[in-house]
Amino acid sequence: MIGAAKELIQYKHLLFTLTWREIRIRYKETVMGFLWAIFMPVLVVVSGLVVRKAFSVVSGKPIEYTELISVVVKSLPWAFFAGSIRTATNSLLTNSNLVTKIYFPREVFPFSSVLTHLFDFAVAGSLLVILIAFSGLSVGVQILWLPLLLLLLILLTAGWALFLSCATLFFRDVKYIVEIVMTFGILFTPVFYDVSMFAEWRYVLLLNPVGTLLEAINDVVVLNRAPDPFWLLYAAIWALGSFLGAWLIFEKAEPVFAESI
Repeated sequence: MIGAAKELIQYKHLLFTLTWREIRIRYKETVMGFLWAIFMPVLVVVSGLVVRKAFSVVSGKPIEYTELISVVVKSLPWAFFAGSIRTATNSLLTNSNLVTKIYFPREVFPFSSVLTHLFDFAVAGSLLVILIAFSGLSVGVQILWLPLLLLLLILLTAGWALFLSCATLFFRDVKYIVEIVMTFGILFTPVFYDVSMFAEWRYVLLLNPVGTLLEAINDVVVLNRAPDPFWLLYAAIWALGSFLGAWLIFEKAEPVFAESI
């Protein structure tokens, strides 16, 4: 795996070229232009606000300001994760002409999908920073946890991107399963709600490592408190294990990619 990492570094220019190509294709000759970078996050946010309003009506309690900010804060990383997985799952199939003709590290395709959506996340995140700055929300020293949490989210996303892009070559129905899971997965991930709202099911919901990271991000950004050390360790094990394990599987399967396309 160390050799594969060194090889990927040698081809870093190809990785960035593919990423920039995807970004240009997505935004070139479109009416909205770079507004497409925030379209999906905004759509998720609006959906979350509607769900929050429904919770408020049912419970009879008014929506608190921090609850609205929490929906926004957790919607952006979820949109990054879901978008990356959807695109990366088909990345090897959509570039099959390159996979079968010349040699280079095939990891560049799922990784470029993740980097493309990371660009979208950065654009939407910059708008979130502006929103928080003008909202009067107090941000404390706990925000220093945020880079680590985002790194774990990126590693977790990249790991699943590697595994699913590889699995799709051998089992074509994987891409359909992924689409279904990404569509309904948000219902089982604390994006529109907080795990504290479901006391009896709290630990079950936190078994989802994406949900664990979203809750931790909400803790440090909105609630100004440190993430729970146990669940942070749990998410870190998932992120590192997924990334390293998926890359190892990817490397073992890569020699037969051309035969499976």
